[in-house]
Amino acid sequence: MDIILFGIQGSGKGTQGKILAERYGLKVFDMGSGLRHIIESGTLLGDKIKDIVESGNLVDDDSIMGIVENFLKDIPAKQSVLFDGIPRTLAQAERLLALLKTHNRDSFALLVKISQEEAIKRLTQRRVCSGCKEIYPAFYKSSECAKCKGVLITRKDDSNLESIMQRLQNYDKETKPVIDHFYSIDRLIQVDGEQNIPDVTEEMIDKAGYLFS
Repeated sequence: MDIILFGIQGSGKGTQGKILAERYGLKVFDMGSGLRHIIESGTLLGDKIKDIVESGNLVDDDSIMGIVENFLKDIPAKQSVLFDGIPRTLAQAERLLALLKTHNRDSFALLVKISQEEAIKRLTQRRVCSGCKEIYPAFYKSSECAKCKGVLITRKDDSNLESIMQRLQNYDKETKPVIDHFYSIDRLIQVDGEQNIPDVTEEMIDKAGYLFS
């Protein structure tokens, strides 16, 4: 069973996704990492995506699906995957589900849900490591990264409320219909992301456990 992870910016889905993957032995497909990996591969697809990214344009759906296909070809049928960062639109969702079907893979969506108000609060208060890019929430008081000792900074797009609102509006416009689709076909688990972090983790692991039992 593959998991497709959803969560508005600031929901903490990346952190929770890593915990879930470790708990159930899932192979993680992160769209950002996937892009970097294929660019570094030196293949024709990698060179194409490198040109797109360096020109400042969005990577097209054909290329994105090519990256996913390239990832899946090396994944054993019995190895479950956690997809983070895809699909962002209904068009991507349709193509991803069709691709998974050709590989005889089943999938379920998991949503870490928080309100827009909570998202804004978290985004404006969080910091990121200038070195390894690890993200730290407001309650982390040190100015030093716990992993690489890098300096923690506020991302430029997190210090701009207008930028944050645009990102949240894009999520509401493009990705929420995807979530609604998984809900309509009864393929969605919802977790309350506004609880204390350990409680979010406990609820997520508990609910996801039914998929792997």
